[in-house]
Amino acid sequence: MIQTAVPELFEDEANSVIEVRTETLQSLRELGPPDLVYLVKQPAKSTTKPVGVYHHVTGIDASSSASLAAYINTLTYNPHDKTHKVASGLYCCYNAFSRLDMRVQVQIPGTVESYCVNERGDRLEASEEHWLETYLCSVLRAYSYADDGSGDVIKKIVGVRRFNPITNTEAEHKFLDAADKLFFSGWQLGSDPEIQVPNIVSNHLTTGLLAYIKTSGRYASGINLFEKLRTRDPEISSLLARVYIAADEEVKAVQLLHEAIEELPMDYSLLDCQAEYCNSKGRSDLALEIAKRSVVSAPSEFNTWARLAEVYVSLEQWDLALLTLNSCPMFTYQDKDAPRLPEPLRISLPLSPETMCDEIDDAGAVGGQTDLVHPTLRRLGAASYKGTFQKAYMLLTEITKRIGWDQLLKIRSQVFVMEEEYRSERQAPSVQPSGSRNASTTAIKGPETPQPNGHGSPSETAQADDETDEPQAADSLTADVSKPSHTVTVHATATSGPDTPQPPPADPAHQTYTQFRHKRLCERWLDNLFMVLYEDLRIYTIWRTEAGQYRQQQLAYKKSAEEWEILGELAERLHRGDEAVEAWESCLSMRFSPKAMRGVLGQYERLGDTRGTLGALIRLVAWQYRWYSEFSPDLLFTIRKLIEEDGAVKVRSIIQATSLPQHILDLTHQYAGLCATFRSQGTDG
Repeated sequence: MIQTAVPELFEDEANSVIEVRTETLQSLRELGPPDLVYLVKQPAKSTTKPVGVYHHVTGIDASSSASLAAYINTLTYNPHDKTHKVASGLYCCYNAFSRLDMRVQVQIPGTVESYCVNERGDRLEASEEHWLETYLCSVLRAYSYADDGSGDVIKKIVGVRRFNPITNTEAEHKFLDAADKLFFSGWQLGSDPEIQVPNIVSNHLTTGLLAYIKTSGRYASGINLFEKLRTRDPEISSLLARVYIAADEEVKAVQLLHEAIEELPMDYSLLDCQAEYCNSKGRSDLALEIAKRSVVSAPSEFNTWARLAEVYVSLEQWDLALLTLNSCPMFTYQDKDAPRLPEPLRISLPLSPETMCDEIDDAGAVGGQTDLVHPTLRRLGAASYKGTFQKAYMLLTEITKRIGWDQLLKIRSQVFVMEEEYRSERQAPSVQPSGSRNASTTAIKGPETPQPNGHGSPSETAQADDETDEPQAADSLTADVSKPSHTVTVHATATSGPDTPQPPPADPAHQTYTQFRHKRLCERWLDNLFMVLYEDLRIYTIWRTEAGQYRQQQLAYKKSAEEWEILGELAERLHRGDEAVEAWESCLSMRFSPKAMRGVLGQYERLGDTRGTLGALIRLVAWQYRWYSEFSPDLLFTIRKLIEEDGAVKVRSIIQATSLPQHILDLTHQYAGLCATFRSQGTDG
């Protein structure tokens, strides 16, 4: 087995890394940071005082003090530092169930001592139950903190070694057994940022289980686990149904959902699973009523509203899609727990000989070296969206792709109160419209009177007679992008000055307006999303126009590598796959970029290009190893799917025929070997 080198961050004597970690325990909210490994190194031939070095790690077996001590023992020999010897080591691993930091102290040579520290810094004795919880948390962290291949996660925290926590069927059995024992405590770990309230089917434990099953393709193991758990709580049927669908056992999934929903007719996880399945099969008409029921069942959850908006997009009911999006409850993004340690004195990032390759050298990627980037590209706000805002933005860009920007603005002005209308109407006497509904009710029950899709009341439609009802082609984005006028937001009506002539009292429930019977106030966050989308489209249009002009004049259109990266992401956000790949390939022609290579890999996958996919995959796997990551679930999933479709023999042959050094090819062979270990489909021939 090829292993990565060991990164070293040198402790500043003024700030003890261990003390700082202890102080931050009370601020941890979810799974906790990656494990911390702290070594005291003594100079081999001098009497100078020892130095403290540390690094982070995920994926080490944390089921006992012995397994953590064994990891420290592997660090006693370091080929990159022959002037020091390791005198002692401390391994810190967070237990998110009991909110304890499990610690193993190793003297070399000498004793092993284990204990745990609570949020107040008190030292306690570690029990067997604590170790079981710690082990499960360590596996979940390995999946949660893994990189998707783009390098974004790797660049976020310097000096993290990432290992695969489950490399054989024995390790799988151990993981699923621990998950079984602690399953009904999983809600204590928190959940993905799109979930408002963690529950037994939506939490970090269930996310980790589904990620493992998807990555490894071990559907039978997942089905067995959830079948057993379902006998204790029928709500778990939604998880079982998702595994059946992933395993291509759709008939069983449909039967299960039917039976489970008869027993639990208002379980939103079951309803959401059923709505997603119907929508994916092109039966948005069936998905609609189910998605509406899911919203009624869990009105404070983002995902139920987002699913309903997605169904309206599939049905091309753009007005209701926008109203539904406007009703989504948005949550502040809570990032994963990260180490909050002082700045190290210095950093050593050695390179293992087996990972050296000139083609993928990206030495500046983690060290902070960046290209020159135009300020307008740096300022694109959509690039920083996470959680609910990112998903809402992707829905908005999907609508834009389908109908074009100008048509989107037209529909926006028909469903939301615009600033000009508001100014002209706010002096008018207040009229209480009979039977008015709020935006949420409209989204669930549909408009009060039959109307052409995307239009307001009949009087509003008459005013727009000179406008075409046909959606403009998405290609209109390449023309000048018209700037959106502002809507009147809920926040704006609530914060008008005391001397300003007022409309009816601010009404966040959207129930009363003056003359706007069929219109709603726009949420401020959604109004901001339109402005951010405008800026994305404006920069995209400038780029495509300039590139076309340069092409006509047979001149080279020049950008820095990082600018091409940003333009690739921009085109991808706007669902412009060909232009995204064009930008990423321009970036790769200048220097290696994992983000650009990951984007190109996605395009090869969509086209079914096995050779192209493997070529990109080999380079991404090698880059990950170079930055101490031996495990990326996304890359493992990619190679497993290739083996499933083309067979292991063909995949291995294509890898071997690639013109890269053998030690680089061996890294991808290790990923392929995992598929053989788990007897994935396609590994027999």
